[in-house]
Amino acid sequence: MDAPNNRRALVNGRVLTTHGFESDVAVLIEGDIIIAVQPASMPHDGFEAVDLRERALVPGFIDTQVNGGGDVLFNDAPTVDGIRRIAEAHRRYGTTGLMPTLISDDVVVMQQAIAAVRDAIAQGVPGVLGIHLEGPYLAPARKGVHAVEKFHTPDAGELDLIASLDNGKTLLTIAPERFNPDALRALVARGVILSAGHTAASYEQLRDAFAAGVTGVTHLFNAMQPLQSREPGGVGAALDDPNSWCGLIVDGFHVHPAAIRIAVAAKSRGKMMLVTDAMPPVGGVRTEFELYGQPMQCSDGRCSTPDGVLAGSALDMASAVRNTVALGLPLDEACRMAATYPADFLGLGHTHGRIAPGCRADLVELDAALEVRATWIAGARLPA
Repeated sequence: MDAPNNRRALVNGRVLTTHGFESDVAVLIEGDIIIAVQPASMPHDGFEAVDLRERALVPGFIDTQVNGGGDVLFNDAPTVDGIRRIAEAHRRYGTTGLMPTLISDDVVVMQQAIAAVRDAIAQGVPGVLGIHLEGPYLAPARKGVHAVEKFHTPDAGELDLIASLDNGKTLLTIAPERFNPDALRALVARGVILSAGHTAASYEQLRDAFAAGVTGVTHLFNAMQPLQSREPGGVGAALDDPNSWCGLIVDGFHVHPAAIRIAVAAKSRGKMMLVTDAMPPVGGVRTEFELYGQPMQCSDGRCSTPDGVLAGSALDMASAVRNTVALGLPLDEACRMAATYPADFLGLGHTHGRIAPGCRADLVELDAALEVRATWIAGARLPA
């Protein structure tokens, strides 16, 4: 009897399990869940065998900072269709879970974005895990490409809005020095994940923010106080703290390769994760886009304003993994930085980011050149 379409055994691959890469295992999927990772010699009657052709099978990548893709900017299209197009664009690069990211904007746009994410999750748009609000509660001195006229301190109504997503995760990037610690604790108590970014916080201020519930650092090194000998700054606080997660944009433009290697060596293992900070050109056909009505250009993989200020990235997650391996990190750790550690940061480590029984069948198939050959989302294989 033919196996039901929702029961598959992935065989003949190099599988990144919780023990590292293994070549003698079969991954059994039923519906959207991995039900077993077992020796390949064990029978799997009733499962349709899928030959991985000795390719690597790794957990699906999770990107916590995705501003756009497929020629769509989330700020300009805070709709279910906009989210769907962004997710589809990133899926071809192995991203099976993402947080659509709204760059600092007006409250009405925030309302639209949160509502769109709620509807996208309710409709089952593949890969949508929640929303990332990057601002508008940031430090003008570290604004980057954000519009400083959008910055302000939230009132009680806005705090309610921030915590209103009830069917997905909410990640909020803030300059914590602009918040009362009690306000930070209140947001955390309501389930909001807090990350420090675009911040002028000193070492001491960021340490206090970690104590108040901040658990992330948005794009480490960028738009924050640098590490110096007598003033460790925000970078020093982030690397010194054993419990917080840090995002890294490994695109060759945002952070020097040596700084990346130093940061990975300094930070507690399991706390450094890859992000793309992707803009509309990722998975799209256009090299230009607008932000706040101003022209932005992507050239040779670098996105910037006309006067050269970095404006997000043209990075996809598969390229981030390849770039990380090129810096000298082993493939298994690079994949954990792209999947396992972001899942843990979002509080999803029990269901996402691992190839293990009970986890969702969100997977990436990589060839010898680390190019994506297929993604599996909720057990469904989608060729690249």
